[in-house]
Amino acid sequence: MAKRTTELRIMLAQLESIVRQYKILNNNVQDRSAYEQNVEKRLRTCFEQLYPLIVQAVSSIRIPEKRGTKSKLKLEQKVILLLIKQLIGKSNRNMSFMLVLFSTMTGIEVSYKTIERIFSDPLVKIAIYNLHILSLKKKGVKIADAVGDGTGHMVLIGEHYATTAQKLKDKAKNSASHNKTILYFFAVMDIKTRLYVGYGSSLRCEQDAQKAALKMTKECGVELEYYRIDRLFSAEAYCNQCTSLFNNVKYITIPKKNIAHFGLGVWSKMLVSFLENPMSYLKTYYQRNQAESGFAEDKKRTGWHIYVRKEDRIEVAQSIVALWHNLSWMMM
Repeated sequence: MAKRTTELRIMLAQLESIVRQYKILNNNVQDRSAYEQNVEKRLRTCFEQLYPLIVQAVSSIRIPEKRGTKSKLKLEQKVILLLIKQLIGKSNRNMSFMLVLFSTMTGIEVSYKTIERIFSDPLVKIAIYNLHILSLKKKGVKIADAVGDGTGHMVLIGEHYATTAQKLKDKAKNSASHNKTILYFFAVMDIKTRLYVGYGSSLRCEQDAQKAALKMTKECGVELEYYRIDRLFSAEAYCNQCTSLFNNVKYITIPKKNIAHFGLGVWSKMLVSFLENPMSYLKTYYQRNQAESGFAEDKKRTGWHIYVRKEDRIEVAQSIVALWHNLSWMMM
């Protein structure tokens, strides 16, 4: 085993040159115009079928009778409102202004506070989850040839300016010093359908987001056949975390240069596979680039920012970004 570990370290020391050779052999040029046409076609189909799909997702939810003032909006209207808001990239206040402009056509006119509260509505959260499950069922995703990757969104957290300015003095004029943070988002994507089978977010670290994404994938009834993941998660502990949820998964990542030993089980089999045929291994591993292209498409469609403050609302906003991704690919 010590001999194998030495061989692996030698291979990792030569990894940069091996990767360069791989990229030369697999340099595929994408037709950008065809890609843009495909995106437009998918979105047009998505918009045509969106409302009936929302009605289907909402139909299984029992809405309890409540005393007091009834909501101006039906549940399906609340869901479509949040989807449109995230798509056009407006704050809650600006979204309420836009609803005033279109109220003569839609009959919907609510304040920005109402829009904010929709993010905390538990029935809306259930409807979003139902839509995610529907997208997987429509494409028949039960076993995923998956890739996992993470990205980040800027969360604009507005604080009371007078209080903050008193604390920070001159630094209060620099918004970057006091009212922005990063939301770490992690998605598990099925390569065949390009759907997110699970996702998670965290304001603390990407590792927490990854753990939440795997948990959601399991809850959705999807098993992982392959799981390609970034070198950040190149450790036996992360591999064991994944195999504890998915027994037959093949964990695929690039080992770190300071690797100490081969380990056991799935982790050991992965290292042997990398050592015996690095080119074939890299060809499988670099399919994870599809996740990066998926993130790029998401941010082009819904933007880089999250325009809500509370943590539970931030998670809902990120869920809507992921939902738009699945809706756009579900209609293929």
